[in-house]
Amino acid sequence: MKKSASKSAPSAKDRQKAPLITPTDLKAAAVKDITGAMNGILADVFALYLKTKNFHWHMSGPHFRDYHLMLDEQSVQIYAMTDPIAERIRKLGGTTLRSIGHIARTQRILDNDADYVEPSDMLAELCEDNKVLAARLREAHDVCDEHSDIATASLIENWVDETELRTWFLFETTRSGDSSGH
Repeated sequence: MKKSASKSAPSAKDRQKAPLITPTDLKAAAVKDITGAMNGILADVFALYLKTKNFHWHMSGPHFRDYHLMLDEQSVQIYAMTDPIAERIRKLGGTTLRSIGHIARTQRILDNDADYVEPSDMLAELCEDNKVLAARLREAHDVCDEHSDIATASLIENWVDETELRTWFLFETTRSGDSSGH
């Protein structure tokens, strides 16, 4: 005698209430530590993305075109980090950010809601924010190393390199025109 499919299969409501369980060989504590670190990174990346776009949209002055284009390129690179971060969190069995409010509660990079910011101040602020992001990426890498999560660590290594490149470009645009090399 065949079993009825409706008796053995969970209902749609039951499936909606079920926890998000993704198989992983990492221990529960490792998943918690890594996904906690990566959710902090994800919130910071979203905050940095929006700040970079804000400054891109509100750039002015004699170097408008160069700075406007540089910030647009940087924002694309920053935004490109978001999906791989969130998907990595899910691959490990964690849950990730769910809303703008969740980002706001989790982010550590500060917003800038000023009506006007001098172009040089925009670039200097983004330079510092990228330096902070690089440091936080290194901290997250340390958490991954503790738990032998080489896949997440490998992604982080590329993001550190990209973040350092953005920092370098922003730093160089804020330097005075002296030729001393310092």
